[in-house]
Amino acid sequence: MQRSHLSRQVWSFSLYFCFGMVVCETLHYSVPEEKKSGSLVANVLKDLKVDVKELSARRARLVFEGTKQYFQLDPHSGNVILQDRVDREALCGQKDLCILLSEIVLENPLQVHRIEIEIEDVNDNSPQFSKKEFLFEIPEQTPLNTQFLLEKAQDQDKGGNTVQNYTLSTNDHFRLDVQSRGDGSKYAELVLEKQLDREESPQLSMILSAVDGGTPKRTGTASIIVEVLDNNDNVPQFHQSLYEVKLTENPPKTTLVTKVVATDQDFGSYGDITYSFSQVPENVLKAFNLNKQTGELTVAGTIDYEEERSFEINIKATDGGGLSSYCKVVVEVEDRNDNAPEVTLTSLTSPLPEDSPPDTVVALFRVTDRDSGENGRTACTTEANLPFMLKVSMNSYYQLLTQQSLDREKASEYNITITATDRGSPRLTSTRIINVHISDVNDNAPVFEKSTYEMQLWENNIPGLLIGLVRARDLDTERNAKVTYSLLPGKVSDQPVSSYVSINSETGNLYAIRSVDYEQVKDFQVTVRAVDSGSPPLSSQVMVQVVVMDENDNVPFILYPLQNGTSPSNDLVPRGAEAGYLVTKVVAVDRDSGQNSWLSYELLKATEPGLFSVGAQNGEVKTMRPIHKRDTLKQKLIIGVRDNGHPPQSTSATLSILLVEGFSDPYMKMVDIPKDGVVQEKDHTLTMYLVICLASISFIFLISVLVFVAIKIQKRRKLIENSALNFPVGPNFPENSGDVGAGSLSQAYNYEVCLAGGSLNSEFRFLRPFFPVFSVEPAQNQGDSTISAGSQEVSSHGAENEHVSQVRVIKLI
Repeated sequence: MQRSHLSRQVWSFSLYFCFGMVVCETLHYSVPEEKKSGSLVANVLKDLKVDVKELSARRARLVFEGTKQYFQLDPHSGNVILQDRVDREALCGQKDLCILLSEIVLENPLQVHRIEIEIEDVNDNSPQFSKKEFLFEIPEQTPLNTQFLLEKAQDQDKGGNTVQNYTLSTNDHFRLDVQSRGDGSKYAELVLEKQLDREESPQLSMILSAVDGGTPKRTGTASIIVEVLDNNDNVPQFHQSLYEVKLTENPPKTTLVTKVVATDQDFGSYGDITYSFSQVPENVLKAFNLNKQTGELTVAGTIDYEEERSFEINIKATDGGGLSSYCKVVVEVEDRNDNAPEVTLTSLTSPLPEDSPPDTVVALFRVTDRDSGENGRTACTTEANLPFMLKVSMNSYYQLLTQQSLDREKASEYNITITATDRGSPRLTSTRIINVHISDVNDNAPVFEKSTYEMQLWENNIPGLLIGLVRARDLDTERNAKVTYSLLPGKVSDQPVSSYVSINSETGNLYAIRSVDYEQVKDFQVTVRAVDSGSPPLSSQVMVQVVVMDENDNVPFILYPLQNGTSPSNDLVPRGAEAGYLVTKVVAVDRDSGQNSWLSYELLKATEPGLFSVGAQNGEVKTMRPIHKRDTLKQKLIIGVRDNGHPPQSTSATLSILLVEGFSDPYMKMVDIPKDGVVQEKDHTLTMYLVICLASISFIFLISVLVFVAIKIQKRRKLIENSALNFPVGPNFPENSGDVGAGSLSQAYNYEVCLAGGSLNSEFRFLRPFFPVFSVEPAQNQGDSTISAGSQEVSSHGAENEHVSQVRVIKLI
């Protein structure tokens, strides 16, 4: 038994707190495995520097760090005795060092001595192969010196007691080549020395032996069966013979470690490659999975750096003809910080008065980390925006202190998150939430949820309708937080606001007391006050803007043409008007607003449906086609006006339109020309046509016609003389016109035409008949002719006044 000092510290020192002196020292001993129970491990009297009497008086005891007690201390002799047989392989597996930790505790004064007992390996295990028989399928044309990797024998012992050599039974075709890996372990390759011939030896059998280096030596054997195959020209080739991968410990399952790739130049089944593990230990089979088709190496089990720091994995690629090649995958396991810090709360003061002074201790807690070294060093923080701070105490203790005054109305409680972080890589963090309640005083007024409120109220509402809700919150508690609402005095259209709106003092609901008309009141303001029940009471105010929403409750109103029925309106349209001629424009308004006031026009009914059209947006009445002679003289249109509300409101306007013969712009320009010449020109033309017609019949009939024309001219002159008394302006304009026909009656029509501006070329604004109009069917079969004449009266009122001309037209049929 001997004691030695380790070159590096394996475990961190334990820290103890006591009132007396504490001495920490680590003692190291070793003992071979498989020793009998009761065997002596070491005597600690010399190392503890005490005698047997003092050892017994100070109640020395051995405390083992683990679930099972392998050793015991005899306080009367100072001997550490093996209590139970120890199997190194079962206890530590394949670790290089197998150390059991324990402590010797001495009292009065308190002393703690740490003991590390190393379990030494003995050669108690024989090498073992994973299988008793290994089958190799080798084509007969395989080149000489081709190497075939053999499975490594496993020996649970360590050091020199592991496998040191491999041997092969005597044969004519193969020899054994023993190699060393980087970790010192041995492996063997089967080397072809003589060409195979399937016709001579279709199968070969050999014995492979693995020998360890212990004393005495132990041996394990396995059979090798070689099946000689027919020709397969190409061997699969790996892209890399060695794959080196770094893998962090504790990866999730199915994590891709690497992917090996081999290719074969053969075609068909000889070119199909399958991948498999070759002579790998059991821990590799548990930790990794190999996809036979793709060559993907994935994680299948737990990979722990403390258990295994590296893996060497041999992978075989086999084609369809049985040829194989090998590659090696070396997986280096990287350590990571496994354990997060732990926060243990020792004391807590809650609830905490909000008037507590700064530096008041709120909580006391401790932070520990099971890791060692940098991974075990911790730092503790809390949120920076809280009125608390952390103060480091001794032995990893922290104090949570107040650093400023508290306000319960701002925060009635605090959830303080304590964050502990170690210095490992990657750093691990743990949190602990400490809940601290704050007691209350009444120091806050009610606060409305909004600085201003805007509510909508549809017009024509029913009394008692809920308009909206105002709400104020008081950060105080109990009766200090109870809020009541009221309306402050105000005016709405010179009336008290209380005649329009009321409020529920408990809930803050605003109600409309009476019906509101949008056309009278479009919006109004109400001031609401909220008062708490504290002493003294605190209050706040808010402005509520009530916007009255328009409903479509007004029918469109026709401004033009007037529809009062007392003065009928007629519009004149010349029969020579072309398509698109503007007749008049219907003008309407709607007292509503928004889309409720958008008006559209449509033609509901017409005497001639295809003659006139109405603009849907502007209400303009235009002709759709040229006016024909067969169109009725008097046209009646019914135009509908509809708004865009829901539901829509509508009204209609009736237009009367007269189709006037020859009433056009060129005709109006001729009013300035003396009418006697025009009448005479028309008479000569008519006489000429009559003479030509009558000459063909008879000379007698011609004489009768000339007499008739002379009589008619005489009557026209008398009519003009009578009309000159009513139209003193324009003396050259003929005053009378008439048509004479056999067996026909004469009827007079009198119209008043108002023209805007100072020119007769302006469009007609409206046409109003002076006398009732009677339609008489003209006697066309009699060869009657019609001559129209008119008289004009012009009034001038100066350059700045509007000129209005009234034209009276008398038509005789």
